[in-house]
Amino acid sequence: MDTKDFLKSAKRQFEYYKDLAEKTFEQLEEEKLFYKYNEESNSIAIIVQHLWGNMMSRWTDFLTSDGEKEWRKRDAEFEEVIKTKDELLKRWQEGWECLFKALDSLKEEDFLKTVYIRNQGHSVMEAINRQLAHYPYHIGQIVFLGKMIADKNWKSLSIPRNKSGDYNADKFSQPKHNEHFTGEYLKKKD
Repeated sequence: MDTKDFLKSAKRQFEYYKDLAEKTFEQLEEEKLFYKYNEESNSIAIIVQHLWGNMMSRWTDFLTSDGEKEWRKRDAEFEEVIKTKDELLKRWQEGWECLFKALDSLKEEDFLKTVYIRNQGHSVMEAINRQLAHYPYHIGQIVFLGKMIADKNWKSLSIPRNKSGDYNADKFSQPKHNEHFTGEYLKKKD
């Protein structure tokens, strides 16, 4: 896989996970975004606050400064800072815009560079993969909380329960082909 293919695949996966969280936000009333199971757990709003802080730190000046910026206040990301759904969505979009702007600016020769996170060197591909593991981890938490909160009103974001056979029958009725796993999902979004 060359760097263009890798970057295209990574961006599609980021878009996929971003969309999963957004479909979760849509299913919840505003006050539910602030629900915490207990004092040690995080609300969806706190998780978004953390993702925003991480994205702004990691992707601002991605190639030229350490990914853990001096101005980042990571501990504060786990405090109840966001107060409204509008504020949550604003930070959410700001973080993703920072990420996609950084990815869109990359050139093939940039993949030969080393970037640092807390003074630890990463290839550009490793740094992207690091965040591609981190963000879905937290988005999984968002989806889990959303499903738990919505309960019987939850609309599945993947193959609905007890529909795997139908889904697989449809897939195996088609000829073999190459398609990114997010292709079908993101087409439905448009």
